[in-house]
Amino acid sequence: MAEPRLHLDADTSKKSLLQALVEKGHDVTRTPNEWMVLDADDIQQLLGATAQGRVIFTFNVRDFMELAKRYPHHSGVLLSAQKSMPELLPALEKMFANTEADEWVGQVRWLNDWMK
Repeated sequence: MAEPRLHLDADTSKKSLLQALVEKGHDVTRTPNEWMVLDADDIQQLLGATAQGRVIFTFNVRDFMELAKRYPHHSGVLLSAQKSMPELLPALEKMFANTEADEWVGQVRWLNDWMK
């Protein structure tokens, strides 16, 4: 089975986080890129990530919880409170190691599940 493909939304879109994850061999994109403009709104980001078959990672908990209900056929939403990269990176590594892409369809999960 395949590991999840991840998209860092505008809130989590740090070049250093993207680079660290890509260097570890993960398939990760960020806003902006060739299919997502910098000023894309939340709906565009969720639907764009879904069209690319990517779980979207965001700190924008309230808005994306609502969007996930409105668009239940998304490729997955990964939520987190804002944290520093040294906290995020190990948890994201655990998420990649312990989940598969097909588990994420329509799911909303918390990064805290992998911070234990």
